Amino acid sequence: MRVPLSWLREYVDLPDGESGRDVQAKLVATGLEVETVEQLGAGLEGPLVVGKVLTIEELEGFKKPIRFCTVDVGQANGTGEPQEIVCGARNFAVGDKVVVVLPGATLPGDFKIAARKTYGKVSHGMICSGDELGMGDDGSGGIIVLPPEYEPGTDAIELLQLVDEVLDIAVTANRGDCLSMRGIAREAAIAYGLPLRDPALLDVPPPNSYGYPVKVADPMGCDRFTARTVVGLDPEARSPIWLQRRLQKAGMRPISLAVDVTNYVMLELGQPLHAYDRTRVEGTIGVRRAEPGEKLTTLDGTKRVLDAGDLVITDNRGPIGLAGVMGGANTEIADAVADPETGVVNGTTEVVVEAAHFDAVSIARTARRHRLTSEASKRFERGVDPQAASAAAQRTVDLLVLLAGGTAEAGVTEVVSPSGPRTITVSADHPDRVAGVTYGRETVVRRLQQVGCDVYGQDELVVTVPSWRPDLTDPNDLAEEVIRLEGYENLPSTLPKPPAGRGLTERQRLHRRVGRALAGAGYVEALNYPFIGETVLDQLGVEDDDPRRRAVRLVNPLSDEEPLLRTTLLPGLLGALRRNDGRGSHDLALFETGLVFRPTGDEKPSVRLPVDRRPTDEEIAALDAALPEQPRRVAVVFAGAREQDGWWGKGRPATWADAVEAGRIVAREAGVELIVRQDQHAPFHPGRCAALLALIDGEEVLVGNAGELHPRVTKALGLPERTGAMEIDLDRLERAGLGAVQAPRISTFPVATQDVALIVDASVPAAEVETALRSGAGELLESLRLFDVFTGEQVGEGKKSLAYALRFRAPDRTLTADEASAARDAAVAAAVERTGAVLRGA
Repeated sequence: MRVPLSWLREYVDLPDGESGRDVQAKLVATGLEVETVEQLGAGLEGPLVVGKVLTIEELEGFKKPIRFCTVDVGQANGTGEPQEIVCGARNFAVGDKVVVVLPGATLPGDFKIAARKTYGKVSHGMICSGDELGMGDDGSGGIIVLPPEYEPGTDAIELLQLVDEVLDIAVTANRGDCLSMRGIAREAAIAYGLPLRDPALLDVPPPNSYGYPVKVADPMGCDRFTARTVVGLDPEARSPIWLQRRLQKAGMRPISLAVDVTNYVMLELGQPLHAYDRTRVEGTIGVRRAEPGEKLTTLDGTKRVLDAGDLVITDNRGPIGLAGVMGGANTEIADAVADPETGVVNGTTEVVVEAAHFDAVSIARTARRHRLTSEASKRFERGVDPQAASAAAQRTVDLLVLLAGGTAEAGVTEVVSPSGPRTITVSADHPDRVAGVTYGRETVVRRLQQVGCDVYGQDELVVTVPSWRPDLTDPNDLAEEVIRLEGYENLPSTLPKPPAGRGLTERQRLHRRVGRALAGAGYVEALNYPFIGETVLDQLGVEDDDPRRRAVRLVNPLSDEEPLLRTTLLPGLLGALRRNDGRGSHDLALFETGLVFRPTGDEKPSVRLPVDRRPTDEEIAALDAALPEQPRRVAVVFAGAREQDGWWGKGRPATWADAVEAGRIVAREAGVELIVRQDQHAPFHPGRCAALLALIDGEEVLVGNAGELHPRVTKALGLPERTGAMEIDLDRLERAGLGAVQAPRISTFPVATQDVALIVDASVPAAEVETALRSGAGELLESLRLFDVFTGEQVGEGKKSLAYALRFRAPDRTLTADEASAARDAAVAAAVERTGAVLRGA
């Protein structure tokens, strides 16, 4: 909601010299979110005056039409002589009144005006458009053409109200009353402790039987409908400058007098209105639900197929408007058009003004169903004061009579569904208990009365809520009103004291350690939406019988292309990698931890929990039984260089081995030693895919996979070549772990290092050789590391050489050379027996 400070002062006598920043601070203290304070006319300096166009000479020989004009600016130029100005606009003629900026002036944006030669003429100033003055779009598409009554030389800065401050307020969904000047003025009056001049306090004639006929067939959808008629309107009447400028400052474009007046009253009182051309309405105006398949062309020119849930305004022909959202084109106010033969100006001369109150939920659903959000629907779905309808209709009638020379007909139609005021019973000390501050009954009553409540009672207060605050429904809402008006900043800051022993669980600590370890290894965390589509599973090469194909389908997905909950983390991460690579970042390493959703088929239908009470333990258990399994996983993806080039030496590209190492990094944080074996698993390259296994209860269990993506996958997803990935199940790793990670015990005795190179068949995995060496080395083996893999003529065709570094150490003594050699020989013997290895060089 944009609130011009000059307009706000009409309803509240703000202190002299109070700036927009000062008002912003006061409103923020009462709980409103004032996002910005815009300084209109900042840097604007005159002379900026009204001018009358005397002559126009068309200049020839240029690529675009150029006009050389003489303009009467009165005595503003100091001589009284006509001002010569070059202008390219075409929407004004001789005799028109325009806005002229003279040499020496400065326009917004520090645009200084001086006499200059252009198109072969000297231009002494400029004829201005609305955009050049910072006014925004006035609908003219060119130069500002003023009404004829203004004299040349009149100060245009004051006339056009160019200097002002506008507060831009972000109104929350529950404060529909603040989508109006009336609502903001009420908040400002409370903040300053000043009286409010309520613009809705008007003398309104009572309803009678000879108003325009209206029939409401759905009183639940429309509980109030007021109709007034104005005749004899001048079709040539234009909105006055003050009205146009207030609309522009509030962010709306002036259109025509009748439409501008309804928009103005909506901004002023918060009540959306609609004006129908009475000559185009046939018979009784009705309010009902649409019949399936009915059609309506709205004011935006779109032909819409209506739904049975849509509330519509009708006449004898059918729908003429979407209630509370947008009117229909068949009853639109007609623009003034001169008859080319007679010169008579034709246009709308009779209007029916509608001011109604519609059900908020119905309007919200209609607006979303048709993807049609309007200023009216925004207000109705947030809550409109039903008691303001008759005042808004009266205000609209008064302005049409005043500005368009119309006559208000005596008929007043008002269809109202009976309803009583809403009351809330609350303890006088309830706000005290909510805030932890002693306000006292007197303060509570005073603050509630300031927001418009009627309050009765002593210890137990009976509060009648004002019609403009539909968001006040229970005692806590009333407590919030007292607290915000007394000042959130006055609430004491008391930190809760957690009981001993509370904190992160071991599982939460593991997740944090994993995140820190991967970040330390150079991976960047990326958080992705948990939604996928069938297409991405096809692109990943996931087979039809793969468990990852069994996914939970959402009833109301954010996107029809991604209706499934993810069964793997890789699609989201690979999408993030593709986007970053496409934007110029080619060396990438990303990771994510999160839940995946794996239905088992044993889930029971979900139950709908009650909202009027706390669900029972049985109901919560039944809901849990309807959920799929949700294991927590961690995944990494990478592409490009793993180590950068630099003065320190050459870099190196990322390979499948980095994916395996990422898995080991994660496992180490859980205190688990991974078993790595060759595997074939989509979406990985069959020759560069590793299965990551861990011992759980003495059995080897698959916990994840790592490797390089298949070339078909990288091509289908638009990824860089040699993209690698790893995904591992954190829940299984946690079960494989031995609890808290133990710090290693450092022996004081020296280590004995023995290297061994074994020749094996090329098909033998290095992991099998490593397992055999470990089992044969015994307890003296401290660590085992593969440091070289060699293939070539020296080792024979179909063979490879694996070189390992074995570190031996005893906890209680220094090993002798014979003990270290014996342990080494035992390790080699086990490898020879299990894998057919041959000691290289033997």
